Amino acid sequence: DGKIYDAYVIYPKNHNNEANFVEYFVYQVMPDILENKCGYKLCIYGRDIYPGEDMVSEIEKRMQKSRRLIILLTHELINCKEDAYDQHVALYNALIQNDTKVILLEMETIGTYGKLQESLKFIIKQQGTIKWKEQHTMHPQSPNSKFWKKVRYHMPLPLKSS
Repeated sequence: DGKIYDAYVIYPKNHNNEANFVEYFVYQVMPDILENKCGYKLCIYGRDIYPGEDMVSEIEKRMQKSRRLIILLTHELINCKEDAYDQHVALYNALIQNDTKVILLEMETIGTYGKLQESLKFIIKQQGTIKWKEQHTMHPQSPNSKFWKKVRYHMPLPLKSS
């Protein structure tokens, strides 16, 4: 299908240089489980797209070459008005062009979805979210936990390395 990534990961970018759980999850836990243990290929901004590249065109290209979009829902992502370009492109591709499936990972309890943009509310209504629960943090490296099984259920079959 011309795709080179199984999923493009959208997460809130932290600008205060303070390491946080979401970045640890994106750069350590997800690659360990989904790439090393399950054979998927992820595209992660900051690892596969470097600051300084033509961000706009690189994000669009990488999303078009991805079979899924994984969006990590956090209060920071919901409340952040800047740097949401990748999120806007992703939702446009998913809803308007209808060519990419979205997997929503609720990383912290969002509560009511009132503050979410309409497109995210629509996707949540259609398919729901996969909730990261605290008990997963004891064994986040286990691909057989309920959380990772649900994520893998929504993922395509892993691309074979050429």
